[in-house]
Amino acid sequence: MKKLVVLTGAGISAESGINTFRDVNGLWEGHDIMQVASPQGFAKNPNLVLDFYNKRRSQLFDVLPNKAHHNLKKLETYFDVHIITQNVDNLHERAKSLNVLHLHGELLKARSSNDEHLICDWSKDIFLGDLAEDGSQLRPHIVWFGEDVPMLEKAIQITEKADILVIIGTSMQVYPAASLVNFVSKNTPIYFIDPKPVVEKNALNNLTIIKDVASLGTDKLLNILLH
Repeated sequence: MKKLVVLTGAGISAESGINTFRDVNGLWEGHDIMQVASPQGFAKNPNLVLDFYNKRRSQLFDVLPNKAHHNLKKLETYFDVHIITQNVDNLHERAKSLNVLHLHGELLKARSSNDEHLICDWSKDIFLGDLAEDGSQLRPHIVWFGEDVPMLEKAIQITEKADILVIIGTSMQVYPAASLVNFVSKNTPIYFIDPKPVVEKNALNNLTIIKDVASLGTDKLLNILLH
């Protein structure tokens, strides 16, 4: 069974009603990114940061996986599918995908402020005074700007073994995630699904651009790969 590696970003969850956070002004829900997505921002105003992610977390209970998520699950019948996502939602898991790696953390987990390896499941709000097992303040299990991406090495190992690479709903402009495309073998077919692709047709070897939203684009992908 061929190994199909899928890199997903905010665009795949947008059709479920999850905001892509960053708007044209570079703000996340009206906040400067560094206010809500950096260790410095958390140190300066922890209540603001906790509230920001509490709202993102609570939204998960009001949304459902969309057709694109379910289409990736369908591909598991025919391929050894591994999803590497930049998203912090749980929509891939709720669509029953078996192999999902979160590069940037997960909203439904919290961790110690002192020990990045001390992680717990967490589905409710986090407040000041909620403590990890080591006695430190709990924080969202999110990789913030300036922090290491602990799952990157594993993501590289998965990508290196891809027989087919699919990129959905991500501009591939955010590093280090964007670097993953450099680890596929030279002749690996690459499918890029995005309504406004910024990559040139000849930018990568064996690149097929599917200019569409994730749901319709994955319909087309299934048609290509299964026929």
